[in-house]
Amino acid sequence: MKTLLVGLSSIVLFIMAPSAFSQQSGFVKVDLGGSVAKDIAKNIKADVSQIPVSVQVPVKVAATVCHIAADLLTAEAESGTGSCTAVSTSHALDRIVLDQIKSRARK
Repeated sequence: MKTLLVGLSSIVLFIMAPSAFSQQSGFVKVDLGGSVAKDIAKNIKADVSQIPVSVQVPVKVAATVCHIAADLLTAEAESGTGSCTAVSTSHALDRIVLDQIKSRARK
């Protein structure tokens, strides 16, 4: 009986796992205007003029900084129309912006 329950539990986990991961897939264009750009510049010790107008970020990051439900952004990302305006920043967004600035500097 125990073996059957463990087997069924494993099957349920494998069936549910793809849907859980799909909620985090895709990228969303996040606009970085006003005070958010200033906050990012301060956090990464860069001049605000170096901060891009927008960046492509994973849905989870966009949901956090735009204060929008991840499932809504995921649907938009899958249709290719995912975008939002950041109302705050996060460590993840700061890191993405910093990486983009470094990438542009190498070119």
